[in-house]
Amino acid sequence: MLIRWEGVSKAFVKGGRPVQALDSVTLEIPPGEFLAIVGPSGCGKSTLLNLTAGLMRPTGGSVLYGDAPVLGVNTGVGYITQKDNLFPWRTVEDNIGLALEIRGVARAQRRERVAKHIELVGLAGFEKHYPGELSGGMRKRVTLARTLIYEPETLLMDEPFGALDAQLKLILHDELLRLWESTGKTIVFVTHDLAEAVSLAGRVAVFSGRPGRIKLIEEVKLPRPRDVFQVRFSAAFGAHFDRLWECLREDLRRGEEV
Repeated sequence: MLIRWEGVSKAFVKGGRPVQALDSVTLEIPPGEFLAIVGPSGCGKSTLLNLTAGLMRPTGGSVLYGDAPVLGVNTGVGYITQKDNLFPWRTVEDNIGLALEIRGVARAQRRERVAKHIELVGLAGFEKHYPGELSGGMRKRVTLARTLIYEPETLLMDEPFGALDAQLKLILHDELLRLWESTGKTIVFVTHDLAEAVSLAGRVAVFSGRPGRIKLIEEVKLPRPRDVFQVRFSAAFGAHFDRLWECLREDLRRGEEV
């Protein structure tokens, strides 16, 4: 297994009081899987990604990556957050090549790899543009290319398309699946959107309200390659969506009552 969460718990102290974000989360993720995580706000989904990236340590249990415990920054993963975090004073090509620049990759090799990734995410012709000159979807493409260029084994994606309109989401879903199928990377994808989770993932993990625990693991038995523009109209898609919603809705309603 590439990623293992073994009885993972995480507590914080807020306002002098302990807050339990995660409790006894256990799951194994093999190489090349596309796993989606859904659950109510505040159930620890982003916290679990932070633990996997090595940005914090669990209160209890273990996070393992490639059979080794994650004790510091996990260089095997690329982390795409809700915000694109692009540098506004750097062009598209300079933002994408930043990791290679930091690593001291020679300029000629850097330009070659940047050009390849710009083509990969469909940004040819925008190399010299600055982030402020790009649409939201283009900025997401830059972020994806900037992450892919240093070749992490795993992509951790935290609501990467949450702020985009429905039509643009579908386009980026299609591109993400194409990239995943061509690279074979492992993806752990956090979302609030059940339809997004079913459209993209091979498995969906449903988390309870805080403290986050795994309530259900749903294997999505939809054929690949998937046509994200049509798959939502299938009976199988509807059956998966209904099971996940049935599992999730009680915790969502409880959250609204708090």
